[in-house]
Amino acid sequence: MTEEIQIPRKIANQLLHLAQLSPEQEVCGLIGGISGTPSHCYPIRNIAELPAQRFLLEPSEQIAALSTMRDQGESLFGIYHSHPHSPATPSATDLELAAYPEALYVIISLDTKGILEMRGFYLNDGQSREVSMVLNEE
Repeated sequence: MTEEIQIPRKIANQLLHLAQLSPEQEVCGLIGGISGTPSHCYPIRNIAELPAQRFLLEPSEQIAALSTMRDQGESLFGIYHSHPHSPATPSATDLELAAYPEALYVIISLDTKGILEMRGFYLNDGQSREVSMVLNEE
């Protein structure tokens, strides 16, 4: 049986909107959560050398987002990024660079002929495990 994670519709809509704002470059950021439920998106600048092909969170913005989460009683729920020209599955680079095995990696694909695709994975030791993301109205 596939594990399911509840995602509030407003968080999902925000992630999709952020990806659409930058159709040629990967967007990225963190998702804070309370009691295992996503509560806030924290967009972070992508400072990768090739932002159309990979993402790298800007370190000071990442630290500030984690600090804000702590102040609001949140913990790191997930890390999101977009794939402008490839499917919403972890790339070899995503698997190699994944540093937070407890975080859900949310990938948004814009490479879908007008229909956005968003999928979630846990990445650990070069392996990915997909979870089903179910939208709720919270």
